[in-house]
Amino acid sequence: MAEMVRATPEVREILDEARTIIGDRAVREIAMFGAVALMVDDSMAVAVLKNESLLVRVRDDEDAALLAEPDATRSYMGERSMGLSWLRIALDPQHSRLEFWVRAALRRPGKRAR
Repeated sequence: MAEMVRATPEVREILDEARTIIGDRAVREIAMFGAVALMVDDSMAVAVLKNESLLVRVRDDEDAALLAEPDATRSYMGERSMGLSWLRIALDPQHSRLEFWVRAALRRPGKRAR
């Protein structure tokens, strides 16, 4: 297994759950945006922030529908929108929609698939 980025136990729990959902695909962790990102096919799928919310990269053609989900908002870096396909997800304490969001991220092709 690749080296893991240092994270709080709460963030590590979410990362481990996300890795289970991702399954057998090669995943590596990197520190990104003040979070720990899970890279799949050399592209960020999801990142878990210190406040236990997610940053999710989705397909452009699914952006509007996924943005309409009750736990999703457009992601911002400071005061600037990160733009199309970047969503911030407010996870509930049980992480009940984590699988929904990880699977949405996995539908976006990675760099190798383009």
